[in-house]
Amino acid sequence: MRIAFSGTHRVGKSTLVEELSDLLPSYATVDEPYLELEEEGYEFASPPSVEDFEAQLARSIDHLGDTDTGPDVLFDRCPVDFIGYLQAHDDAESFDLDSWLPRVRTALQSLDLIVWVGIEQPDRIALSASEDEDLRLAVDEQLRALLLDDALSLGVEVLAVEGSPRARAKQVLQHVNSHKQ
Repeated sequence: MRIAFSGTHRVGKSTLVEELSDLLPSYATVDEPYLELEEEGYEFASPPSVEDFEAQLARSIDHLGDTDTGPDVLFDRCPVDFIGYLQAHDDAESFDLDSWLPRVRTALQSLDLIVWVGIEQPDRIALSASEDEDLRLAVDEQLRALLLDDALSLGVEVLAVEGSPRARAKQVLQHVNSHKQ
C-alpha cells in the first residue's frame, strides 16, 4: 500500500512513520518535503511564506508521482497538508487553490490511504509556549475539514488514528492487514 501521513506540526506523524517503518521493513519511506528541500539548500522564510508552502506542495506532488519508490511506501506528509497550511496562512488569499487542485487530485489517486494524525484532547505532545500555536490549531482544523469532511471532494480513503505511538501503529497495521485479505 502507498500510505501518506497527514497532520499539523508536532502531532507525532514522523514518530508514527518511524514506528511503522520498523514494523513494515519492506516499505520504503519518503521524508517530508521540508526536510528534503532544506537539505538541498532551500532557504525557508521564518515563518514560512506562501511560496515556501507551494514549494513543499510541488515536491509532495512529485513524490506521489515517483514510481521508483515501489508499491509499498510510507510518505511523511502529502499534498493535502500543504493545502491546509496554505489555507491557514496569513496570506492565504494569495494562494490560488483552483490552479493546484487538478495536480493534487491526480497525485492523490496514487495513494491507497491517508492516515490523519490530529491534535488530541488533551494534547499528547508537550508544547512550550510558542507563537505558532495558533497556526498549529488552524492547520489542524483545515486538515480535519479537508480529510475527514472531504471539503474539496478529494475522494481519498482516510484513517484517523489516536492514542500512543504504539496504538496508532496498531490501528494502521490493522487497516493494512484488512486490505491484504
